[in-house]
Amino acid sequence: MGSVMSLSCSKRKATSQDVESSNESRKRRKTCSDNDVDVDGDDDEFCRLIPSLPDELSIQILARLPRICYSSVRLVSRRWRSAVSTSEVYGLRKELGRTEEWLYVLTKGQEDKLLWYALDPVSTKWQRLPPMPVVVYEEESRRSLSGLWNMVGPSFKVTEIVRSLFGRKDTSEQMPFCGCAIGAVDGCLYVLGGLSRSKTVSCVWRFDPIFNSWSEVSSMLASRAYSKTGVLNKKLYVVGGVDRGRGGLAPLQSAEVYDPSTDAWSEVPSMPFSKAQVLPNAFLADLLKPIATGMTCYNGMLCVPQSLYSWPFFVDVGGEVYDPETNLWVEMPSGMGEGWPARQAGTKLSVVVDGELYAFDPSSSMENGKIKVYDQKEDTWKVVIGEVPIYDLTDSESPYLLAGFHGKLHFITRDTNHNVTVLRADVPNIPVSSPSSSSSSVSGSRSLSEKGNAPNKSDTVIWKLIATKDFGAAELVSCQVIDI
Repeated sequence: MGSVMSLSCSKRKATSQDVESSNESRKRRKTCSDNDVDVDGDDDEFCRLIPSLPDELSIQILARLPRICYSSVRLVSRRWRSAVSTSEVYGLRKELGRTEEWLYVLTKGQEDKLLWYALDPVSTKWQRLPPMPVVVYEEESRRSLSGLWNMVGPSFKVTEIVRSLFGRKDTSEQMPFCGCAIGAVDGCLYVLGGLSRSKTVSCVWRFDPIFNSWSEVSSMLASRAYSKTGVLNKKLYVVGGVDRGRGGLAPLQSAEVYDPSTDAWSEVPSMPFSKAQVLPNAFLADLLKPIATGMTCYNGMLCVPQSLYSWPFFVDVGGEVYDPETNLWVEMPSGMGEGWPARQAGTKLSVVVDGELYAFDPSSSMENGKIKVYDQKEDTWKVVIGEVPIYDLTDSESPYLLAGFHGKLHFITRDTNHNVTVLRADVPNIPVSSPSSSSSSVSGSRSLSEKGNAPNKSDTVIWKLIATKDFGAAELVSCQVIDI
């Protein structure tokens, strides 16, 4: 009996000690989790990313997770959130060949609200980015920051902006912030310049997917709106655009380049606009304004198509090419510049995929367009996709966009249900030199199947539905691809 009572008492003492030890362990674990500091001895176990595993191995595991999982990883604990918010994990992903290309789409919704969305093409899941900073530039000084970061109002289209080239002050004086340029370099998004309260600005904002946040970087050397951007050698080039002059908006010939590694801008020789210099008389020179209508990085050079503008007409006059090796501008091959397809207000939509330069030609139809590819050997544009489904017939700023990722050409538009839709063009065995256009069909969506009546031939272009999302009444503005 005594032995039983002694054993029972011993058990009770052990249980009490265990409870105290357990409470103390929980306190230590909570302290470690809250403060993210390691303690010596056995308590180090509680501070590891994954219990019983060294942090080095845990980082290896996190680096191998799909990026779409990181939004959930950030919710596990502060240490997990910190682990996937550093360049260490993303650097390791690059070493392991685990980087992923995501599509970033900028939309404009009600009350001119701009929102960025990121699409993982593999999981077909969308993520909403944090809102851009709230900034307004007072007319007295560009240093005062307050108010609204409000881009591209619905009543201020590109065509109305360019009217002010000739002194139409009534539009620009009432203009909200608009006309920003979009770029992507070194794994980050950039929003550059624009118009605020009728004045051009030079501010630059960067979104870093690693930290999932926006920050302001060095401003451009010149204030500009509606400029064109491109990336060469991990540097962001900005050319052209417009600046506010005495008589309205005036086109810019200047160019500059941003180096993310130093957060510094450098001057680039201005575009000569050589075609504008040979106009026969001063009257035409004053009437026809030269503007850069696009820019694409092709074969290691900046290709800038140009137009002469006189409302409401745009006249293609070729373009110019910048070679960073020689630091010089030269005239663009005639077939390339004069045949470059144009869309609304003379702007030109193009993208390079696997070394091939593609451009979208909206043609005269309201329901479809064409995709052309540039044949460098013959200096001409050739149709490779004879029909591109266009469903957004509204008077939006950018009813369709082009993007290249996963080695394929992608077309972003809105379907018959007004959902933003990402389509991939599968073009089997169609060489650049092919003289004939290709028939098209669409697969993967009921709302798109009405266009899918083309025969399944070897030269048929299959538009495959990659992803779709209901953005309400939001309009498409721009898109970029980031690989991290």
